[in-house]
Amino acid sequence: MIKVYRKTGTIKAEQFDGSDEMINKYHIELDHTYWCPFRLETPDGWLGVNINDWITTGVNSEHWPIADSVFKKTYAELPVIPKNVAKHIVTEHGLSDLIPIWGGIYRAMIQTVVYGYQKGDIGDWIINHSDMFARAWLDGYTVKADK
Repeated sequence: MIKVYRKTGTIKAEQFDGSDEMINKYHIELDHTYWCPFRLETPDGWLGVNINDWITTGVNSEHWPIADSVFKKTYAELPVIPKNVAKHIVTEHGLSDLIPIWGGIYRAMIQTVVYGYQKGDIGDWIINHSDMFARAWLDGYTVKADK
């Protein structure tokens, strides 16, 4: 029987633009004899990298190239959420899980709907961004920079 798996954790990735800055940062070499104009050293040896490919950083700080088309089918950027919503997730996340009826994400959503919310408060944001809130709760997030 085939089992289905999901990826766990997050990755750091940067789209390669061919700039001198990125070439130096990732120690990329020009290679006119290879099928790609650039090559990146990986734990498996030198691999070709094209402009617009993604360079990912692994758990041991190693780097891997991923073609743009593959990257876009495989990965999604973490949601960017306001600081007060992030604080709510940090506070509630460790106290309960999703399964019980009084689980944290369920409670947060229901309290917002049942008890109401004011325009501009955390409940307003949760209701208007419920998919993003759930993804942030489950997968992680980045915090929106202050203006």
